[in-house]
Amino acid sequence: MPALEVICSLIGWLCLYLLFCFTFSQRGPEWNCRLVTLTHGVFIVLLTAYVVFVDGPWPFTHAGTENTELQIFALAVCLGYFFFDMGWCVCYRSEGPVMLAHHAASIVGILLALLMGVSGCETCGVIFGSEITNPLLQTRWFLRQLGLYDSLLGDAVDLLFILLFATVRVGMGTVMFYCELTSPRTLLIMKLGGVVMYLLAWVFMVDIARFGYKKSKAKYRKWMENHKLKNMNKEKLVGHTDKSD
Repeated sequence: MPALEVICSLIGWLCLYLLFCFTFSQRGPEWNCRLVTLTHGVFIVLLTAYVVFVDGPWPFTHAGTENTELQIFALAVCLGYFFFDMGWCVCYRSEGPVMLAHHAASIVGILLALLMGVSGCETCGVIFGSEITNPLLQTRWFLRQLGLYDSLLGDAVDLLFILLFATVRVGMGTVMFYCELTSPRTLLIMKLGGVVMYLLAWVFMVDIARFGYKKSKAKYRKWMENHKLKNMNKEKLVGHTDKSD
């Protein structure tokens, strides 16, 4: 049954991609693929949020427990998407080794949770934490393509992305990682998978911190230049007024 759900998910995401290609034929393949990624990000975040916070069980206290039907459905939907996106990235060679490693680790982790029938709750929790920043990442890319990135909206998207990544994916992710390692029910192979995902999260966090530092530095430099320019204009205006008097 999970295999059928994964196949249906893969076909569904592929059909959605083809639909976007037909609808936005004037755009390139990456535009349409990122639309699929954005759709998946919003849908899977809402679905795993319901799984984790409403349907349960709580992953911080029930790591390693048997999968529920809703957890299996969420994992199958996400796995089908990762199969699609991994194939697209390999076909178009659009991503580097770190992102491909993240996709491969995600696929292996979800596969293990489905095949062994356990650890669905913490796997859904990891998916929620990993994908919650994805819609913002795609929004940033679309803003750049539309020429709207260098604006207050672009700054707000970047700031929210950094805050969510630091607090949810790294902050809550650290707590999740600790609970998984100390849980007597969690299998060793799932703990090893958790180590890989946690290390990848820190690799991304370092890159994001560098990006935030560089952007803040550039913004501050630009603000200082504008401030100096305003002062120079004021001085010229005052000097012109004194000469007129």
